Formats: sequence, structure tokens, C-alpha cells
Amino acid sequence: MDERSELGRIQISPLAIAAIASQSVLECYGIVGMASKNRIGELAEVLHRDHSRRGVEVQVEGDRITVNLYVIVEYGTRISEVARAAMSRVKFNLEKILGIPVAEVNVHVQGLRVSNGAT
Repeated sequence: MDERSELGRIQISPLAIAAIASQSVLECYGIVGMASKNRIGELAEVLHRDHSRRGVEVQVEGDRITVNLYVIVEYGTRISEVARAAMSRVKFNLEKILGIPVAEVNVHVQGLRVSNGAT
């Protein structure tokens, strides 16, 4: 993401956008964790020290930002509502912090986690 003004240029890395999105989605009710897009992604994440962007993919094309979230949802919650809430929260937080519109936030539910108290 690159923005110019009369004072100079502002560059926002996709990694910074991913860190904001990751923090935002983990604050959502029903989201218990982030997941990899695929098995190769899991291996790559094991090798990296910083897991703050795990399960987040950011694509920036011109002024268009698309965020893909790969999440694990708590078993027993309504998946569609949890996903909608995550989309809304991530989009709101990114637009508030970055000051630019986000085109898409896509939620990919990669798994369910049963808590210890659930039967």
C-alpha cells in the first residue's frame, strides 16, 4: 500500500496489515485460533519465529486491499455468525487504523475446536 502527499510518501507493508487483521480477528467471539491455508503453510510457519500473521493472507493491488483469514472456530457456535462478525470487525479496524477502504475480507473456516467443557 503506497500513498503520496505533499509532505512525502507513506508505505504500509502487507505484513503490517496482516498483523492488524490477525489481532482483530483473534478478539472475535467464537474464534479460537488461526490456521494455515494448507500443509505447506504449516511447515513454513513452524520455521518462522513471528506467528503474529499466521492464518492471514493480504493482497494489495493498487488501492484494493483483500484480506483472507484462515480460522479455527469454537464448536457449538453458529459458524456463519462468527464469520460475519470477524469480517466486520477486521474491515472496521483496518479502515480505522489505515484510513483507507478495504475491498474484501474473506473468512475460511479451517477447523473446529471442542473446548474441555463441551460434550
